Amino acid sequence: MFSKEGCKVKTCTIIYNPHSGRRVKSNFLAAYVDILLENGYDPEIVFSKYKGHIKKIIKDLPKRDLVISIGGDGTFNEVVTGNLARNTPLLLAHIPLGTTNDIGAMFGYGSDIIDNLKRLLNGHIKKIDICTVNKKPFVYVAGFGKFMTLPYETSRNEKKNFGKLAYLKEGIKDFFRYTRLHELTYRVNGEEYKGLFSFILISNANHIGGIKHFYDNVYLDDGKFEVLFCNLTRRTDIIKSLLYLAASDITKVPGFYFYKTDKLEIDFVEEKSKWCIDGEELEEKTDKYTIEITKELKIMLPEKNIDKLFIKKD
Repeated sequence: MFSKEGCKVKTCTIIYNPHSGRRVKSNFLAAYVDILLENGYDPEIVFSKYKGHIKKIIKDLPKRDLVISIGGDGTFNEVVTGNLARNTPLLLAHIPLGTTNDIGAMFGYGSDIIDNLKRLLNGHIKKIDICTVNKKPFVYVAGFGKFMTLPYETSRNEKKNFGKLAYLKEGIKDFFRYTRLHELTYRVNGEEYKGLFSFILISNANHIGGIKHFYDNVYLDDGKFEVLFCNLTRRTDIIKSLLYLAASDITKVPGFYFYKTDKLEIDFVEEKSKWCIDGEELEEKTDKYTIEITKELKIMLPEKNIDKLFIKKD
């Protein structure tokens, strides 16, 4: 297919999750079509209808020059998971429409959904590391324990109506609940450790839970991810650590144990834990977990944060 100017028209599929995050005017899709046409793309729009549908959509797509997902962090997780199941993965892009939009903020998007598409189309293609938990891909964060179930236990209606305040409300409830310690053994960077921990946070991101610059020097193409173990249980200790975190490097917060690695193995003692992965509940329940980086994936990103997020300059 060729345009009037004789240039080959590029194919583009928009995968839209209308159930994600904040409310937007439905006519933004019409604006998207116009912008994509102006930039030499022949766009089609596909709506997701149920949990897991997006994975099937992208897995079954014919060859496309670009696939743009619109939704929350869980939406992008489904797109990546489905894309990695293909024999030949497609070029991806993600425009945030969730509640906290950690991925979108990290990638360099703003709050204007129309402007975000323009930023994307003026951006660049990069390769990002993809982490897995027991072979299940996650894009930016996974974890278990205290506060980790909030993203998927907070109702969709509350997220749409109250945005980040919905998480704050549930977080306050969880703060006053009993904090359980999990007995486990973990192996990282050639060493083995045993202990009792209240939560673990595993990430490949510098923007987590709405907190900017959660870690310093995070790169999406260095073959590493960040791991945080916490053994705090007392409310006063948790408050002190949060205050300390606001004014200092998270890797130096008392009660926190930090690692940068390419592989982590965790064995729980007589327990099958509930994990959160990119804001959704991990279906698998077991007592053994292996977290590692397995593949790279091509993604188109706005130019804004590329120099901060990537080591390789290709």
